[in-house]
Amino acid sequence: MKILVTGGAGFIGSHVVDALVKQGDEVVIIDNFSTGFEKNLNPAAKLYRLSICDTAIDKIFELEKPQIVIHLAAQTSVIRSITDPIFDADVNILGSLNVISNCVRTGVHKIVYASSSALYGTPEYLPVDEKHPVKSISPYGISKHTVEHYLFQNQTLNGLSFIALRYANVYGPRQNPRGEGGVVAIFAGKMLSGEQPTIYGLGDKSRDYVYVADVVRANIIAAGSDETGIFNIGTGEETTDKKVFELISRACNYDGVPFYAAERAGEIKKIYLDNNRAVKILKWNPLIHVKEGVPTTVAYYKHELIQLAA
Repeated sequence: MKILVTGGAGFIGSHVVDALVKQGDEVVIIDNFSTGFEKNLNPAAKLYRLSICDTAIDKIFELEKPQIVIHLAAQTSVIRSITDPIFDADVNILGSLNVISNCVRTGVHKIVYASSSALYGTPEYLPVDEKHPVKSISPYGISKHTVEHYLFQNQTLNGLSFIALRYANVYGPRQNPRGEGGVVAIFAGKMLSGEQPTIYGLGDKSRDYVYVADVVRANIIAAGSDETGIFNIGTGEETTDKKVFELISRACNYDGVPFYAAERAGEIKKIYLDNNRAVKILKWNPLIHVKEGVPTTVAYYKHELIQLAA
């Protein structure tokens, strides 16, 4: 099967590409390397280096004629979405519309979309299920939710099947420790470099941390499924910033303390997801607990530092 992956050189996308290649699929990547890296590329995949906002992707769809599209390319920073909401909308809404319209035009069978739990906003109840009201407090959450509406419209009017996966906080190898998102990557990068990590707030802010390999399996299952609709992809457990700091400190042999700074605007205090719909319908479930995933992730960053020093 030919599958096109947008953002296939990125953190999650590169892992998805690896899994698709391993199972024998023909994979095409669209990535402009705004956040992705060449070292993440799978040599068996065909690369087109350009943005999803570029009208030139019309020619790629016409030439490659993918059967499935896994749409992972995005502006992913909540903070940047607040400081530059126009850029966020350009990439996440208009860029996604560019991808979706080409799916419809060239007869793509299905699109799997990387959505986000950020669209729920401040939870009215926990754990948060897919029926929870959508009240995003960031432009990023708004843009992610907006695309879900376009997917539903195109399924209804144009027959484009879709699955939207609302990710919890994804972490794991290849996440950029110098980026604006990804607490595990950022903390690990700083601790291994002998720097002091910063916790925004009192350390009691909590998230649902889901390991990248589990997210990859969700994408693979969704791409091969006849199901459609929206699914939460999380562990159903909350982990506080303090607990994450402790787990990473242990794995890094770091004996320092965090620097506490004021909470940042647009961030949710506490959230974790109800994943029962994905478990029951997609037959997906998270296999790697944060206590296992954090040491594995830290080991990856240790290896990266050794490679850089060599």
